[in-house]
Amino acid sequence: MANCCLISIPLQDGAGRLGCDMGPSAFRAAGLEQALRDLGHTVRDGGTVQPPAMNADASPANPRLKALPGIVAWTRAIADTVAAIPAGTMPVLLGGDHAMAAGSLAGLGRRAGTLGRPLFVLWLDAHSDCHTLASTQSGNLHGVPMAYALGEPGFAGVFPPLTAVLDGANVCMLGIRSVDQAERAFLARSHVTVHDMRAIDEHGIAPLLGAFLERVSAANGLLHVSLDVDFLDPDIAPGVGTTVPGGATFREAHLVMEMLHDSGLVTSLELAELNPFLDERGRTALLLVDLVASLMGRRVLDRPTRSYG
Repeated sequence: MANCCLISIPLQDGAGRLGCDMGPSAFRAAGLEQALRDLGHTVRDGGTVQPPAMNADASPANPRLKALPGIVAWTRAIADTVAAIPAGTMPVLLGGDHAMAAGSLAGLGRRAGTLGRPLFVLWLDAHSDCHTLASTQSGNLHGVPMAYALGEPGFAGVFPPLTAVLDGANVCMLGIRSVDQAERAFLARSHVTVHDMRAIDEHGIAPLLGAFLERVSAANGLLHVSLDVDFLDPDIAPGVGTTVPGGATFREAHLVMEMLHDSGLVTSLELAELNPFLDERGRTALLLVDLVASLMGRRVLDRPTRSYG
């Protein structure tokens, strides 16, 4: 059984529309803590991350960038919070838009270094989020955390310095289906493993994920799972502001979670981009809680009968 620490990150500045700051409350209202306790896990409430004062001078040349000083402040606060979580405790980060991953990956990299183990990342998302501060056209900074964590140029002197740069060979992106041209160029030269929805259609999700989990196990790695709501098909998860048709189905998503549980490799989890303002009577929040329960040990035969409509 795991010792879980729930940490709320009410961040919405990186998304370009309001509502993601209510995500942590929605996860809690949907019964996440009780679901973990019912599975026998110990749960501690780690409270809510509060960003420090922002640096108003954080302004690189790209005029499109939105809320940059705020995102930099959030990144620093999240990284410090995550890095301070003791070994043997599983951080469960409740967001919040996916800009939170800049801080979580920075903090987890620092934490992995103290434990002397490599950090691996399973990125469940419709988007790769590997724009740099110079390449983003929208200016929405939930599109840059992976580039920052991987040490791409342009973040130095603006974002907090990385104690440990994430190794692209330790990243697997699953469910990708909306990537800009600049991001494609980056991915083509990186060592990141990318399995888009076509690959899932052709090969099935199990062998693709299984091969990555074998690599994590062989390296004795720490596995962080970053789950963006838009990984899922919007027909089953409408509560997100970045919907892309053709996402993971209900059973594909649960299979991913069940395989992750069976592997015993997951050491941290973040849930990103839930926007309750766009949800339908909480159905997306309830689905995410159900998925987390699968990751944490709920078996197929144990699933409750419940209406999401």
